[in-house]
Amino acid sequence: MDIEQQPTGNGTLIARLSGKLSLETVSGFLQDLRPLDAPKLILDMSGVSYLDSAGVGALVQLFVHRRGKSQKFALAALTPQGVAVMQVSGLVKLLPNFPTVEEAPQQLSRKAQSARLPGSHSSRLWNGLPCLLRR
Repeated sequence: MDIEQQPTGNGTLIARLSGKLSLETVSGFLQDLRPLDAPKLILDMSGVSYLDSAGVGALVQLFVHRRGKSQKFALAALTPQGVAVMQVSGLVKLLPNFPTVEEAPQQLSRKAQSARLPGSHSSRLWNGLPCLLRR
């Protein structure tokens, strides 16, 4: 897994991923991305050749970590295989994601805020994610 970081201004950092996001690569992925302090992080997933359940788990861990620090996070340009894996996992509607990298910065604030509405269905799901990750 290769990660190229591209700051875009306004506190947004785009991380362009290439290669597999799988059991073999999630440790390095998290070690590289968890320490980033950018207020907004967009993962360009267009170069991800393979995404498995461990990779999805790493995306959720990164989202929960950033949410705990009041930092925003989104996925952009998922490949067809990535979309399929996210749909099967049930997270395609919960993790902020956008068809293109260009759309993500403008929409990120609105979508991230809607995931935190008190009493909303998605808010209850997000609050339960940390305990699911500890299992």
